[in-house]
Amino acid sequence: MDMQAHTYTAFGDTRLVATGPIEEVALRTKEWLEQGGVPVLIFEDKTGQQLDLDLRGTHDEALARLRSHPWLQQEQEEKRTGPGRPKLGVVSREVSLLPRHWDWLNEQPGGASVTLRKLVEEKMKQSQGKDRARKSRDAASKFMWVVGGNLPDFEEASRAFSRKEYERFDRLIEAWAPDVRAHMRKLVATAIQDEQEAANES
Repeated sequence: MDMQAHTYTAFGDTRLVATGPIEEVALRTKEWLEQGGVPVLIFEDKTGQQLDLDLRGTHDEALARLRSHPWLQQEQEEKRTGPGRPKLGVVSREVSLLPRHWDWLNEQPGGASVTLRKLVEEKMKQSQGKDRARKSRDAASKFMWVVGGNLPDFEEASRAFSRKEYERFDRLIEAWAPDVRAHMRKLVATAIQDEQEAANES
């Protein structure tokens, strides 16, 4: 099972337990817990999404259960379809438009459905940079609120982050637990880079 597309990070309280591909993070988390470590939170680094893993049994049994995890199945589907390629099959949902909009769509080559799909694909391509930057900031924000909420100057740091006052934010988290501080800086650096790339694409 190849799960290299995404990376994950596990924290036990303010201690970094593991970071990397999900299989590696799962096994190191399992060992941490078996050695009496505190409960662990696992984050997907791109989005900040938290994952609950069933790590009971042997290493092989725990890894086997990863294959049926909904989040990881979604990741595998993304890799099969590739960027910019829609999944096979269509989903029907109601779309409400004015009569003139339907008239225009029906006049286009391929009809309304083909034209709408083309328009959505074009818009998705145009907004890729902005979407990536937004997700990076969301990932940093989610991790900060969950893991850093009780750390010194959290409220001031969160306000600085929301205002994109990154230098001030960096100073405010200096007193945070070393592992949290280091991971937070890594996430913020990614967000800054994605924001700069999105601005250059505009």
